[in-house]
Amino acid sequence: MLIAHRIRLDPNNVQATYLSRAAGVARFAYNWALDEWGKQYEACKADPSLPKPSEAALRRQLNAIKREQFPWMLEVTKNAPQMAIMQLGRAFDNFFNKRARYPTFRRKGRDDRFTLSNDQFRVEDKRIRIPKLGWVRMCEALRFTGRIVSATVCRVADHWYASITVDTHELSLPPAENQGAVGVDFGVSTLATLSTGEKFEGPKALHALLPRLRRLSRSLSCKVKGSRNRAKEKLKLARLHARIGNIRRDSLHQLSTSITRRFHTIGIEDLNVKGMLANGCLARAISDMGFHELRRQMEYKAAWRGGRVVVADRWYPSSKLCSGCGYRMEALSLAIRHWACPGCGTAHERDVNAAVNLRSHAVSSTVSACGGEGSGPARERGEIGPCEVGIRQQS
Repeated sequence: MLIAHRIRLDPNNVQATYLSRAAGVARFAYNWALDEWGKQYEACKADPSLPKPSEAALRRQLNAIKREQFPWMLEVTKNAPQMAIMQLGRAFDNFFNKRARYPTFRRKGRDDRFTLSNDQFRVEDKRIRIPKLGWVRMCEALRFTGRIVSATVCRVADHWYASITVDTHELSLPPAENQGAVGVDFGVSTLATLSTGEKFEGPKALHALLPRLRRLSRSLSCKVKGSRNRAKEKLKLARLHARIGNIRRDSLHQLSTSITRRFHTIGIEDLNVKGMLANGCLARAISDMGFHELRRQMEYKAAWRGGRVVVADRWYPSSKLCSGCGYRMEALSLAIRHWACPGCGTAHERDVNAAVNLRSHAVSSTVSACGGEGSGPARERGEIGPCEVGIRQQS
């Protein structure tokens, strides 16, 4: 199982300069290879006898010319340009397999990163050794044990981070407390509503810091391009964006950890977030919640603890179904937060009712997968069904 641990680095000025150069070399190699790929592809279409462009051929071509044409690339580790071209090759594979769009050029200030293979660096306690640089201090030690696969060094605002990927077989996490199954309904006003009646308000970091974000953006637009004042304002704006992202990620981690630690089976809904963002009135609020990130965290954290996340179909009418008798409403607008069932007369709160229906859906799916009624008493005793044990493979 592949796990990535992101650790903040503490470089001095000389080391920070080296990291910037390495990121610049990686960015240049990626853009150079992308441009060459397009040229060679057009030449191949004009003359079919010419070979098609490939990642391996572009790496050999760059190695042959970099000493004469790009000697400044030799000042940093050779992994920076080589791994960048390999990443371009994977990007084209994703494009040809229709998993992603056509690769675009990397930009300075946004794509400041480079990758190291496991034979080019070493990690000891709270430091990492980078080729042609030496030991760089880290703010914490690596949490996971196993075979180190790679490390990606990136810059966010004015801070450097190392994302170290480890191939580990075991995680020392206790199993879920097994408080039963739970349904989780995502929303805009309330980030998550549980079938137990608990509600978790989202941090809404963008909404809270939006006035300051607008003020810094206006101040940046008034600065002369290339001036030092513009660079200072740009750094302030980048720090604020990083702070917004950190607040959102921290709250999502706390929520996902709390849910997966307590419940063994979790039912959620497959939301069409891209379609929801088409609503101009709610697009900013939806983006500020981070539904996809919350789902991703719950899935891998539940797998770590031997739990399971059951995702209901996108068209599952969780809000329109009565959790008491199963009556289905024909229409239920978003403005209606409370409604009474015409079938049994039960009064429902929209979000809680949807969470209860998601819980019922998750339980029924688990019973069907584990083999009928025999799995029910086993869960009550705290046992884990064999079909629910498993670790999600990540890449």
